Amino acid sequence: MLLDALLPEFDASRTEHRIVPGDLEAVYRATREADFVRAWRESRAVRVMFALRAVGEQMVSRLARRPRAITAEPEHLRLGDLPRQGEWVLLGERAPTEIAFGVIGRFWAGETVWRQIDATQFASFDQRGFGKIACNFSLRPYGRRGTLVTYECRTHVTDARSRRGFMRYWRPLAPFIGVVMRAQLRVIEDQAGHESA
Repeated sequence: MLLDALLPEFDASRTEHRIVPGDLEAVYRATREADFVRAWRESRAVRVMFALRAVGEQMVSRLARRPRAITAEPEHLRLGDLPRQGEWVLLGERAPTEIAFGVIGRFWAGETVWRQIDATQFASFDQRGFGKIACNFSLRPYGRRGTLVTYECRTHVTDARSRRGFMRYWRPLAPFIGVVMRAQLRVIEDQAGHESA
């Protein structure tokens, strides 16, 4: 998999699966075109989770007496639109079986700061104090008319001190991250249904 080349060693991982009606090519197109902002808009659990995280980050910013950067919610978030340079970037594709994307930043200890990166620099990045998140959707035929979509998210932190902080963050939040991933898989299934209608 592309994911194995991008982030072969990692500190934490989460994987979710969904069987989506439709052939491999159609479900791959749906994966590229699914608007993942819908996962936030249509899932109360996802909205509550992000609201709690925002409150936590606001409290940490106040205690540290630092301004908190407010980022606007994107109007749309589609893998097919991801740039090769920016914050969240497209890391690679092997149509119709895999699409990989990721980000580098600090996202524990009450502050989220993403770096501007180039996709070609992702695998070799090793600056201390940062974490790399690499994700993919991998697809394979399932039965006569279905596709098994697997969503994997891997995280690697670049130094031991930051890793300890990240693991304190990861352990309690991993189940909630699974909620977000499952919501995104539902968006893919819904997109595949619209495309086949």
